[in-house]
Amino acid sequence: MTEQLISSKYIASAIVYSVLGLIILFLSLIAFDKFTPGNLWQEIVEKHNVAMAITVGAITIAVAQIVASAIHG
Repeated sequence: MTEQLISSKYIASAIVYSVLGLIILFLSLIAFDKFTPGNLWQEIVEKHNVAMAITVGAITIAVAQIVASAIHG
């Protein structure tokens, strides 16, 4: 049985793509907040708007899947 060691090149690229994915996710949430009426944080935390929280969660999952697919190839 042969063992393969993980190359530092793969570790570095995984870190870079992870950071890039987080930045894209953060920017998409900022864009969603700008295009929706009201303050997103206030709606979810202070007013306990469950529908808005579910929508933000769904957008987060969708963007994360898109970024992961783009990175994976």
